[in-house]
Amino acid sequence: MTTTTTATSHPNGAPSSNLDILIIGAGISGINAAYRIQTTLPSSSYAILERRHELGGTWSLFKYPGIRSDSDLHTFGFPFNPWQKPNPIATGESIVEYMHETAEKFGIGGNIRFGHKVVSADWRGEEQRWRVDVQVGEGEEGARKVLYTKFLIMGTGYYNYDKPLQADIPGLERFQGTRVHPQFWPEDLEYKGKKVVVIGSGATTITILPAMVDGGVGQITQLQRSPSYVMNMPQKRPGELDWYERLLPRWLALRITRMKFIVIPWLFFIFCKRFPNAARNVLRGEAKKLLPKDFVMDPHFQPGYNPWDQRLCLCPDADFFRCFETGRARIVTGTIKSVVEDGIELNSGEKLDADIIITATGLNLQFCGGVRLSVDQEPVDITDRFLWRASMLTGVPNLGLIVGYVNASWTLGSDTASRLLVRLYKYMQDNKYTSATPVISEAEKRNPRVPLELKSTYVESGLKKMPHAGNSGPWLPRENYLKDSWAANWADLRPGLEFGKVSS
Repeated sequence: MTTTTTATSHPNGAPSSNLDILIIGAGISGINAAYRIQTTLPSSSYAILERRHELGGTWSLFKYPGIRSDSDLHTFGFPFNPWQKPNPIATGESIVEYMHETAEKFGIGGNIRFGHKVVSADWRGEEQRWRVDVQVGEGEEGARKVLYTKFLIMGTGYYNYDKPLQADIPGLERFQGTRVHPQFWPEDLEYKGKKVVVIGSGATTITILPAMVDGGVGQITQLQRSPSYVMNMPQKRPGELDWYERLLPRWLALRITRMKFIVIPWLFFIFCKRFPNAARNVLRGEAKKLLPKDFVMDPHFQPGYNPWDQRLCLCPDADFFRCFETGRARIVTGTIKSVVEDGIELNSGEKLDADIIITATGLNLQFCGGVRLSVDQEPVDITDRFLWRASMLTGVPNLGLIVGYVNASWTLGSDTASRLLVRLYKYMQDNKYTSATPVISEAEKRNPRVPLELKSTYVESGLKKMPHAGNSGPWLPRENYLKDSWAANWADLRPGLEFGKVSS
């Protein structure tokens, strides 16, 4: 469908800045999108706005001990700049270095504007462009700036950088020791020889436990209400090569490695979904082999859900399992009665003494980075919108959302979204369209689905903040990389979109 809009002039002269495409966020999604724009749309102007003073997103923000990827870097890394190191699981520091190297290698860094926090964005229908209000700098010294762009891309991830998910923990304010949330880890935290309790059972906890044991913690206890599935991922050592890496050219071997890490985890995901009991036995059996012989598995490694109902936790070289051999790490499965001055009392009657309590209770989900969106000054409530190909909101023109996978590496999904959005922009250019707006029928709204199909606590608590997915066609959630990658490159872009043109 095509509509025509009359363009208006700007009585106050030229806007402060005019761009073809504006990306918000200089994390892995923003850098990936920038590369796709540069290579597919070389004549289009773009910039990346980053609120902080360094690139890296999550990986430069999080500083907790052992911070690392929970996906392999062969697929979490950029497809156009393959991960060269042998280890599939990488530290946060290594990931930031890799992102810096990628931005420099492809000339992306010069297009990043640091210290630019996007406050609001309003689509101007008569002008067929976005007005973006930006705060430059912080506090009283900060200044406001206005930018204009034809297409706006949100590379802001899906969680709130400023406010972590706060679990309801009774009596937490009574604790006289140190309270820490991993999202804001204090650099000067001294935990050597201390008693530490980590509340949680997700990827952050699985990372922190062995790292703090290695760092000299006195005693560390993982307190979990419900267990998670934890899977070992062996790391490769420098010089350790597979047969094809010894025989084939480096570029081809890297492609095969990447495809291997795409296909094998996907097959295991399918196995978990179709044969949950068998998958449960496999995961629990592997855990039993890696834990100390005298370790009592149940209930600590007996999740009450099927594998991949929540995201699997990965640990490199079984470090999580092996930290229990030290005698300084343990797991307690139970519920909190109350936090007291010197520890935590459980409903079972047990008390956990603590000098430090770490609340690793999950992320606070947030779409669009908290930016206030509006269309012709009418506020956009994303919770009543549907997602077109998991990348655009109904009723909102020329707005791209970059959201990765939850059942595979994030970057596989973010690259799929970037390729789709860049292809859409080129299609609009070729056909002289100035806007593309997702439009969904009432029939297509029936039986909506959630965009992130996990049963993790932080996901379920954040569903009320999310847009909807549909049950058919371009409204389906993204969940199969091979199918979604094909669609990003070749699928008909027209279903579900209304295109507009400006008349002179």
